[in-house]
Amino acid sequence: MPKQLLADTALLLVTFIWGTTFVAVQRALTGIGPLYFVALRFLLAFIFLALVAWRHWFAIDRFTLVNGSLVGLFLSGGYIFQTLGLKFTSAAGAGFITGLSVVLVPLLSAIFYRNLPGAFTITGAFTATIGLALLTLNAGLAFNPGDFLVLLGALCFAGQILLVDRYASRHNSLLFTGVQLGTVAVVAFLLALPGERLPARFTPAVWQAFLLTALPATSLAYLIQNKVQQFTTAAHTAIIFTMEPVFAALAAYRWGQETLTWRQGAGCLFILAGMLLAVIEDNNNVQFRKM
Repeated sequence: MPKQLLADTALLLVTFIWGTTFVAVQRALTGIGPLYFVALRFLLAFIFLALVAWRHWFAIDRFTLVNGSLVGLFLSGGYIFQTLGLKFTSAAGAGFITGLSVVLVPLLSAIFYRNLPGAFTITGAFTATIGLALLTLNAGLAFNPGDFLVLLGALCFAGQILLVDRYASRHNSLLFTGVQLGTVAVVAFLLALPGERLPARFTPAVWQAFLLTALPATSLAYLIQNKVQQFTTAAHTAIIFTMEPVFAALAAYRWGQETLTWRQGAGCLFILAGMLLAVIEDNNNVQFRKM
């Protein structure tokens, strides 16, 4: 039991770090293009992880490269769409929409693995959809382009969770994670080269975002998760990860000078309720994991 308590605490710390990065990334995007930001963030994270696990790289095989790259492509889509969306939407809204990946996982699992969701999951998805509408649709029912991009990112994150659940146990976790991070860096660089210009100097906000996201929110967060999740349950992990949008909203309110209307607040509550309903069904043996 003490090990599980420590594991849950560590995962909550990871979730807090993820939730608080939205404001820092949004500020950084005023001084660097979103694709170059993602590329450099993951390059720094990959270098750190490669140095930590340098002995393991001699044992890497083709299957780890193939499977890790596949998962990395979905992770690339998640972070690239999310970062692009942050240029056009609020940090709090992006945090809540990204959190929908917890609800999308069982739905995608039902589609691709024929693992039909139960009543709680279906109700949770419906509840979260209502919340998403309250949070992102204005009075004229116009959908913010940034919200749509972040939603695409949430779909990619959900796909990455399913693929990690399928492949992670077959590979060395350090190598498997490292290949994913390297893939994201390469994809983002290739997409950035034609249309973005790398600034000659980085602003303090960009450096701050790199320090916050590259090591704590990427390398260290994934290492902590891979190490401690074996001591807790998938249901516990999923419930803990639903706190990410809560932390994002609090960070946006505290450091981003953003405000939430009563309508957006109600949408947030609906999304949180939907997430919690979706993860109650641990008896369905649906495994959840977060990027």
